[in-house]
Amino acid sequence: MREKGIVSPSAREEERQFEASLRPTRLADFTGQTKLKENLSIAIEAARQRGEAMDHVLLYGPPGLGKTTLANIISNELGVGFEQTAGPILQKKLDLTGVLSNIRSRQVFFIDEIHRLLPDVEEMLYAALEDFRVDILIGSGPGARTHSLPIPAFTAIGATTRQGLVSAPLRGRFGLVLRLNHYDVNELKQIVARSAGLLGVEIDEAGAAEIARRSRGTPRIANRLLRRVRDYAQVRAGGRIDEEVARTALDLLEVDRFGLDEIDQKIMLTILEKYSGGPVGLNTIAASIDEEPDTIEEVYEPYLIQLGFIDRTPRGRVATERAFEHFGIAPRMRGPQQSLF
Repeated sequence: MREKGIVSPSAREEERQFEASLRPTRLADFTGQTKLKENLSIAIEAARQRGEAMDHVLLYGPPGLGKTTLANIISNELGVGFEQTAGPILQKKLDLTGVLSNIRSRQVFFIDEIHRLLPDVEEMLYAALEDFRVDILIGSGPGARTHSLPIPAFTAIGATTRQGLVSAPLRGRFGLVLRLNHYDVNELKQIVARSAGLLGVEIDEAGAAEIARRSRGTPRIANRLLRRVRDYAQVRAGGRIDEEVARTALDLLEVDRFGLDEIDQKIMLTILEKYSGGPVGLNTIAASIDEEPDTIEEVYEPYLIQLGFIDRTPRGRVATERAFEHFGIAPRMRGPQQSLF
């Protein structure tokens, strides 16, 4: 579930601290992503045995699936330091130079939103990733020269929600390129139960399953919903969460049985009612609900496709029979002309 509107910095910081308190710190405690964990465990153990820096890792997938958590886990498993930054923060070459010049041997350097690096900063990163050096330009004009500063071997971990925007030269410098997929209900149920234990909240299996079903396959959302249900249970249900308490609290939050929130429902109702199920273009949908096309495509649409509610076609987005059934709308004859842009 995603909140809209203005959120105070203190509220955002509280949310970050809450999420951080529930993150696993070891690979064995990380639920789901079985194949990815196996690949990482082999790479981590090999690096430990050789006493070397682990190969660079690129993690990609939808938001909220655990990319930052995995970066911290890799650091913990290797027993090395951890440095974190983000693509939008590195605005100048000097910003990256400052970080890399302080890198320690075998340290993990995590770059979130790596697809948003500026081109000149990205080019500077190439030498650091491949040859473990920082190229510094000294002077200007005809007399300028480049000085190469060697740095210790380290492990870079990049994270992105849009792998297609990571340039081929940058992607090619990562030895491990791993995708995080949405979680199934059983995996999310385990995550909810574990988080409830850490929070000291009593929850039964059915209550955990109800929260898991409405969490959009995303651990971050599962933990946020658990927090809201915990508040409801504390005030209205003696502090214990069962299936009925979870269902009532989530209904109150207007999160339906598939985890669809207000924006999801606006998207689907626009396609189903306004455009008779489609085909309709992404920009048309965005204009209809006053949302950014990129936000719809990156944040909302993948889950709706996973549910089988939307199909992408060359002519635009099309609602499926399952979507008509879920929203209780009878399919209508589609008009000959639909906007594709």
